[in-house]
Amino acid sequence: MKSFELFVGAGGLALGISDAGFKHEGVIEWDNNACETIRLNQERGIDLVRNWKLYQTDVRLFDFNQYSGKIDLLAGGPPCQPFSIGGKHRGYLDKRDMFSEMVRAVRETYPKIVLVENVRGLVRKSFSKYFEYIILQFTYPEIVRKDNENWQDHLSRLERYHTKANCDGLSYRVVYRVLNAADYGVPQKRERVFIVGVRNDIHMEWSFPKPTHSHEALLWSQWVTEEYWERHQVAKKERPHVSSKLKDRMKNLHDIIFAPLEQPWRTVRDAISDLPDPEDRNAGTIPNHEFRPGARQYPGHTGSPLDEPSKTLKAGDHGVPGGENMLLRPDGRIRYFTVRESARLQTFPDNYVFSGSWTESMRQLGNAVPVKLASFLTQNLRSHLQNLSL
Repeated sequence: MKSFELFVGAGGLALGISDAGFKHEGVIEWDNNACETIRLNQERGIDLVRNWKLYQTDVRLFDFNQYSGKIDLLAGGPPCQPFSIGGKHRGYLDKRDMFSEMVRAVRETYPKIVLVENVRGLVRKSFSKYFEYIILQFTYPEIVRKDNENWQDHLSRLERYHTKANCDGLSYRVVYRVLNAADYGVPQKRERVFIVGVRNDIHMEWSFPKPTHSHEALLWSQWVTEEYWERHQVAKKERPHVSSKLKDRMKNLHDIIFAPLEQPWRTVRDAISDLPDPEDRNAGTIPNHEFRPGARQYPGHTGSPLDEPSKTLKAGDHGVPGGENMLLRPDGRIRYFTVRESARLQTFPDNYVFSGSWTESMRQLGNAVPVKLASFLTQNLRSHLQNLSL
């Protein structure tokens, strides 16, 4: 099955899609550092990216008609900064709002399935009307905004079209949901909204797959069976203090959970414990695993505990480069995650390397979709498409 991706960045979503069995006909990215990362991994012969046709260009200048009718899955994560809770919240007033270009790509390629990822801030109350506008544009991509029409008037016209008896032309059945990457085996609490559209002539029933991992299962493995600590060879005296709030939660676990169906959330320790401490002299032999000094705590930036999924990795668009991207050690000391550790938290393969400085590499990682989540979601979509031909 064939795919195409816009706003590919360093390749997290695209790697997951390739891992799921799709063949990328092309990927678009304008940022030179992100493109250099992809080219570097292509030169190194990394299988999942080796055959991508990379277009380094402004998506607004790209003619998608060359792929008309040739794409099964069209994917992309338009720039999230206009809607990020950590950004300036300018939304549709921000020049980086590229949803209209994503819709244009749908209109010109008319894929069977559309997959879009963005920050959770997109669905907050202050953007609710604009989010409705985005969904209706993906539902009816041929109802194009006119030159003299503002987005509110275009929304009204889309609503009228949506409520009339018969709608002709290209259209999609669109659903969306906020997913937490930790619920799907990613060692990071990362909530993002995913939008999926299925072309109306494709007779496919689909819903977002159920979570495979849970916090409750992690607590069970840590504090009921203690399998987690035994597996990591953590002595009882070295285990974290159990708060009164957690003790109350443990009582409920004993009452309602005896054999959790989900797997435990994966933790920072699960992800990076086999890597040497970056301050050790032997750590430099591992690509992208260099120590970065200068980490400090301040309100809102306190680091990620070792025995939980990490906090959301951030792109460092403001404040201290790398933002929250720090490890909180059991003894209370903090340090920045290395690029390799951050790649582990985003479930990139260990043989995938990042081009550029620490700050630039962390920006690429902070903007990425976790590879494992992208793979799991698109494998599910691919299996549904395959079942249609059986």
